[in-house]
Amino acid sequence: MPTRKASAVWEGGLKGGKGNFRGESGGIGGSYSFGSRFEEGTGSNPEELLAAAEAACFSMALSGSLEKNGTAPTRVETDAHCTIDKVGEGFKVTTMKLTTRATVPGLDDATFQRIANDAKAGCPVSGALKGNVDIQLDAKLTA
Repeated sequence: MPTRKASAVWEGGLKGGKGNFRGESGGIGGSYSFGSRFEEGTGSNPEELLAAAEAACFSMALSGSLEKNGTAPTRVETDAHCTIDKVGEGFKVTTMKLTTRATVPGLDDATFQRIANDAKAGCPVSGALKGNVDIQLDAKLTA
């Protein structure tokens, strides 16, 4: 399996500094700062990237699990909300809330909920966060 790479550069002190990051593929990249991470400033932040990774990974895991069940989805859309809180003297990612809506013809809700929860447990990004971050799931079927 491949190893993926990304890099980041930070210049200056914590509050007055600035940084930028990029993935080796060129598909992701941007700038970040104290303001974009802990306030409402312009730019990205590590938590936004983590939320994107979780949303993408979970959507793929759920799609694969539904397909394996014989009920391939026509669409899976997931929003991820990653929360960082002050804990003790530092900061910690405390919660990742997934809101997913899936169109899956011919599937009942109970089976969908079971498959969605199994996908949450089996998603590689969820696995990396497990035991460290409260991962919540709100999964619903759509017409």
